[in-house]
Amino acid sequence: MPNFTVPDDGQWNSKPAWKLPSWCEPLMVASILFFAMFMTRKRDFKIFRNSSGSGHLDGTSNGSMDHLLPLNIDSDWESDDITTAKNLPKARRICCWKVTTPNTSRFRNNLHSRILQRFPFLLEMFYWIINYAFYRMTSVLSSTLFAGRGIWDVSEEHGIAVLQAEEHSILKFLFLIRERDVQQWFMQGHQDALTVLNKCYALIHIPGTVGFICWYYYVAPSFNTFAIARRTMTLTNFCAFITFILYPCMPPRLLPKTYGFLDTVRHDDAQSVWMSGKFVNQLAAMPSMHFGYAFCIGMTVVYHSGLFRRTLERGEVRKNTFWKTFYLVVGVGYPVFILTTIVATANHYFMDAMVAICFVFISYLCNKVFYVFIPLEDLLLFMIRADKPIPTTGDRFHERGGRL
Repeated sequence: MPNFTVPDDGQWNSKPAWKLPSWCEPLMVASILFFAMFMTRKRDFKIFRNSSGSGHLDGTSNGSMDHLLPLNIDSDWESDDITTAKNLPKARRICCWKVTTPNTSRFRNNLHSRILQRFPFLLEMFYWIINYAFYRMTSVLSSTLFAGRGIWDVSEEHGIAVLQAEEHSILKFLFLIRERDVQQWFMQGHQDALTVLNKCYALIHIPGTVGFICWYYYVAPSFNTFAIARRTMTLTNFCAFITFILYPCMPPRLLPKTYGFLDTVRHDDAQSVWMSGKFVNQLAAMPSMHFGYAFCIGMTVVYHSGLFRRTLERGEVRKNTFWKTFYLVVGVGYPVFILTTIVATANHYFMDAMVAICFVFISYLCNKVFYVFIPLEDLLLFMIRADKPIPTTGDRFHERGGRL
């Protein structure tokens, strides 16, 4: 039996936080996405008539993203992988293999193609909807896999095993602070701060991550740079999803009270709408995607500061001291704040954050694995009779002299 004082609900004296209406959070996320769609639109392109300037769709191959290939390699293409003349099939290179896929440039003047060309961020929105759908499946798949033993019992065993590993394994030197000590510190004299953290845990994760994707699509110096961050986050997601299914792990707040944790989020009535519903996976503590996202965002922001880069991208201007300091503080402070939040609210273990960091680094090194899905993307675009739009990433950035 663990040797510490077990808290009771009576120690939690703060009043329940004001609960947002159920429609508020989805509206918040949708507003961020559509605002980004508007801000990243191709301004010199008209949907219902031919337009002059770059990226026009006037019956030439310039309307397709493929014409960029001889000049640069973006997130989803490799040089010399494709032939577009006269709508010839595309020759995709995947490792040592070449795959032939339909050429969608013939559909560039279709109405929905022109809408995509006007608002290329719609494609990013589509990718993240798929990503979220995969997450919603993890609960069902994990429950099915462990139906014999019972998913709740299995996840409780795994949660206790994580605590024991932090205290007794060869890695215990990495975990000098105990999760319950962090929560107890907030509960004893700092409950107002914990109330704020409860609300932040519910509200920041999804809107903050979506907001980052929108912001970086707008300000990244090139689409290739943005796509590396996006692919890294997506691959981190899929690594986490596999772990959620194969290693369901109960968060500290759901462990038996003898382990010293209190579910302050529910006690404070601060649940997020994204944390409720039939397909929400409550037993997915390992790894912490709250922290995984935050760490990836933080490292990207630090990279964007240019502080630790000797060379800049083409057209990028060295930032002044204020902006370097600002991005450094945000890049370091955001992950630290999220780590404090997930531990103080007893939603995750420190080891969850450590595993998330490992997944981010692995995903960064292996992010080009998503190139294998390019032929599927070609086939999907062919099925819906649409052409892939030219991204606008970097357009506003270069218009402002590379200083964002």
